[in-house]
Amino acid sequence: MARIEFAKGVKEEVVPDVRLTRSKDGSNGRAIFYFQNPQALDPEFGEEITGMYLIDEEGEMVTREVKGKFVNGQAEAVEAIYPIKSEKEWDRFMRFMERYAEENGLGFSKA
Repeated sequence: MARIEFAKGVKEEVVPDVRLTRSKDGSNGRAIFYFQNPQALDPEFGEEITGMYLIDEEGEMVTREVKGKFVNGQAEAVEAIYPIKSEKEWDRFMRFMERYAEENGLGFSKA
């Protein structure tokens, strides 16, 4: 089961918009996750956001580059950036995303 967490052990139920960039030679890239009104921002959440954890049967990938987006002083969204530094990491990330997309009804479209 592929899932995303902002605090260890607490699955984020909101499905993000995900955008991918990749260098022409495929050596690096990044994935930008945008969560609109995630449960992690709910005052009742009760946990501290410690990063974004991408978890599946192969293990865990982590990024600490997580930012809150505020509108008129209210927390409205979370943006997380997952850096991809090699072709091997790209392949691993894509395997996670295939599993996550299948479980959450996401599609893929090229720019």
